[in-house]
Amino acid sequence: QVQLVESGGGLVQPGGSLRLSCAASGFTFSNYVMGWNRQAPGKERELVAMITNIGGRTNYADSVKGRFTISRDNAKNTVYLQMNSLKPEDTAVYYCNARLPYSDLHYWGQGTQVTVSS
Repeated sequence: QVQLVESGGGLVQPGGSLRLSCAASGFTFSNYVMGWNRQAPGKERELVAMITNIGGRTNYADSVKGRFTISRDNAKNTVYLQMNSLKPEDTAVYYCNARLPYSDLHYWGQGTQVTVSS
C-alpha cells in the first residue's frame, strides 16, 4: 500500500537547521509531484514547498524562500526539506505529500513535529 514516512523533525534553537526526509513506497514516485505542507496549532495547513515530477521545478511559500530547500532523489524514492535559519514561527507539524498530476490521487504522510524554541 501507499506509504509516506517522514523523519528528521525535532527541537531546534532559533537560527538552527533541520533536514526532513520522506520515504515513499507503494506508488511510482517519479511520476508524482512531491511537496511539504505544515500546520501550526490553531492555523490551517499551508504549502511550504513543492517539486515537480518533470524537470524538478520548485516552488516555495514566501515565508520560507531563501531559507528552505526542497529536493528529491527518485532512485531512493525520497523527498527532502532542508530548513536553515529556523524561526519560532516555523514551529508546526510538517507533512509530506504526493500528487499525481491531472488526477485525484493525492497521498499524505502522518507528519513530523518541528519545534523551534530557545
